[in-house]
Amino acid sequence: MEKPVLVVLAAGMGSRYGGLKQMDSVGSCGQCLIDYSLYDARRAGFETAIFVIKEELETDFREMVGDRVSRGMAVHYAFQRLEDLAEGTGISIEGRSKPWGTTHAVLAARHLIKGPFAVINADDYYGPEAFRVLYDYLAHHTDRPDCFQYAMVGYRLGKTLSQNGGVTRGVCRVSEDGLLENIVEQQDIEKDGKGGRFSTDGGQTWNQLAGDTLVSMNFWGFQRSFLQEAQDRFPLLLHRALARHPEKGEVQLPVMVADMLDRGRAQVRVLSSGEKWFGVTYREDKPKVVAALRDKTEQGLYPENLWE
Repeated sequence: MEKPVLVVLAAGMGSRYGGLKQMDSVGSCGQCLIDYSLYDARRAGFETAIFVIKEELETDFREMVGDRVSRGMAVHYAFQRLEDLAEGTGISIEGRSKPWGTTHAVLAARHLIKGPFAVINADDYYGPEAFRVLYDYLAHHTDRPDCFQYAMVGYRLGKTLSQNGGVTRGVCRVSEDGLLENIVEQQDIEKDGKGGRFSTDGGQTWNQLAGDTLVSMNFWGFQRSFLQEAQDRFPLLLHRALARHPEKGEVQLPVMVADMLDRGRAQVRVLSSGEKWFGVTYREDKPKVVAALRDKTEQGLYPENLWE
């Protein structure tokens, strides 16, 4: 059995953040936020990282992230190209500059993935426990003949919100036996007391979400079966997305997973994490991230120089 590998989605330019946040230093020795996630992943057992990036950023990304991480892990690169998977589907790329979402990003690495794999965002901090539970799942589970067997690390909404603006989260419904029943990607969730709120009519009315609502932070565990299934369904789901949003339609991972659940193609085990998320969705988030990582380093959770 192939060892699980880690796929890191790092192709976004961080428009709300105002720069390439994946490369922004948050550690005392120049580490980026992704350095801490990869350090946690390596301690959990992941030995290989596949970075999905824009091709034009390869030189800078290698210099600022990849070369450093390669001291502790095997590092590979996949490029998210707009034309990939669009050719032959009747989908035009004319006038489009933004790729087709996080499912598209994962599929950009399909030729490098040989077995089970985890997926994370480059700009989120997930915590050591999350990597341990997901690696353990992937190392000990395989697909059933009648159903794909995947996993997701779930977080409590109240621990994942930014003080500086709205965020996107996959709002989950989970069965009593811990299986994902449904997931809906909800944009622009604002912090509201201990929970959150979102509006679908420009702020005229608001929908409340309790702080203990289980949400996805795009931390998934898949078998290789996901790649072929996602590739087969991608054109249909993209056509649907573009019909609703002609200029910005995408196929995000929660949409693909929800489609598999609806068709009975997969079961997704929800693995809970008590970790507090933090990330750099907005530039104003950075000081708190820097302080939190400094505290964790002083407490001995991380060495001063992660890859020394």
